[in-house]
Amino acid sequence: MQQKRNQQAEIRLGSHGEDYGSWMSNPVFYIIGGITALAVVLAILSFSVFHITALGVLFSVVTAVLAALLVWITWIRRQYAFGGGGIMEQVHRVVLSHLDYDGQGSLLEVGCGSGALSIRAALTWPESKVTGMDYWGAVYNYSKALCEKNAASEGVASRCVFRHGDANHLDFPDESFDAVISNYVYHNVMGADMHKLLLESLRVLKKGGVFALNDDMKPKLYGDMDVFAQKLREMGYQNVRLIDTAEEAFGSHRRAAMMMLGSSRLLVGRK
Repeated sequence: MQQKRNQQAEIRLGSHGEDYGSWMSNPVFYIIGGITALAVVLAILSFSVFHITALGVLFSVVTAVLAALLVWITWIRRQYAFGGGGIMEQVHRVVLSHLDYDGQGSLLEVGCGSGALSIRAALTWPESKVTGMDYWGAVYNYSKALCEKNAASEGVASRCVFRHGDANHLDFPDESFDAVISNYVYHNVMGADMHKLLLESLRVLKKGGVFALNDDMKPKLYGDMDVFAQKLREMGYQNVRLIDTAEEAFGSHRRAAMMMLGSSRLLVGRK
């Protein structure tokens, strides 16, 4: 395990001008910033035009709260950024360090975003073919073209393929890949059954293949994951474990919670 971590530490992504974005998306800033500006205008109007002091005080309080929220999410964005706090990259290192993969065959990332984790996997295992799949919704400025550009810049374009897809119904036959990974994707699939999503990702894993699936596994979304892990063992999966990535990747549960990922857990094992 220590050797894998040392190997991950040696890989430096983003050193050629690649754009890997941030998990704190731009629309969040636009929405909160717009509401803050509106609250400021309403506060001014309440005091100077309508002369309703109570309403002016209310909108002033709302403005202060929203301003504090903007400062908070700006800090989070900075912590996530590759050129900032580097949390995104640290999480990726942790995920791959727990994947018991020999680097042979093919690997799938479910929800590849900007391609950072897929590209790290390709750099980690030079003989592996990597497929990154994502829905690429409007919330993030991610796209297939961006992933391909990043992969080419990092020198792994010949071994990385990126495809549009839906985590609910993966467009791959059963037992297509030797390894499957995912990182903070499933909780973004609105209205989905998390256990069914996990099983769909495992469906495309070959017998003997390995997996490392990381997410913010809040009990209200995921239910009892220890029970689910036991279910996998009963289905014949081997070495199934749940790893506390809030502690391991962020340094503490408190810091992970401050970045809205306090229930981070990694599900690993072999089919």
